[in-house]
Amino acid sequence: MRDASVGFHCPDCVAQGHQDTRQARTAYGGLRSGSVGLVSKILIAINAAVWFLILATGWHNSPWFFRLALIPRGICVASDHPGNYYPSVDSASFCATTPDGSWVGVAAGDWWQPLTSMFTHVEIIHIGFNMLALWILGPQLEAVLGRLRFTLLYLLSGLVGSAVVYWFSAETTPTLGASGAIFGLMGALLVVALKVGSDVNQLLVWIGINFALTFFAGANISWQGHLGGFVGGIVLGAVLVYSPRERRTAWQAAGFAGVAILVALAFAFRTATLT
Repeated sequence: MRDASVGFHCPDCVAQGHQDTRQARTAYGGLRSGSVGLVSKILIAINAAVWFLILATGWHNSPWFFRLALIPRGICVASDHPGNYYPSVDSASFCATTPDGSWVGVAAGDWWQPLTSMFTHVEIIHIGFNMLALWILGPQLEAVLGRLRFTLLYLLSGLVGSAVVYWFSAETTPTLGASGAIFGLMGALLVVALKVGSDVNQLLVWIGINFALTFFAGANISWQGHLGGFVGGIVLGAVLVYSPRERRTAWQAAGFAGVAILVALAFAFRTATLT
């Protein structure tokens, strides 16, 4: 590992990804790209666009906050007072009797929130740190895995984080941010570095610092999303790099499909307990 301004570069990982294989593929089956980091830039652009949307529609009082953040059971949003909700309202039927009340949450039918919450930020320091981490980690893993595998790794590890949030966070607490997916990239990079025999001591220290901040820096940090994303990244990273070379794509597809099914079942069972 080599020190970078934020995070670490893993030259051994990138070199492994650049190995010549048939049809110009990476060492783990992905198509080699002539524009490394393109997906990372697109993800950063989407996050920035959503943040500007929230900023332009009221920032802390933006109605988009409650529509895009992950809210497990549901809350009654005050449509006549953007950015506020009724804390004493605990049912959708009661919410309908309030002035311009709207019941929002995953269990209430806002099924998109586990995904959209991964691209939603309010505080500039939150999006700033997340996007800087994505800028550092993303291109390295893109070079190793290829665009498609990297994109699926990012989205699915983020959804694993969302599933853990859905199960273990407070039922009416909104959760948002790309941190779950970012921790997924950390987990996957650790797996790749171990696979190629790189020195991971500095990477482990960096991961340890991030987890220490997660659990001890304050109640506003979602340990559920960070831990879930990290575990998801490790599992998916292992699927990508340890699949047998023969029929590697089939093994990788089956592994990712299995994780996706488990995530879907986790959301389905949790929704059943909340409704």
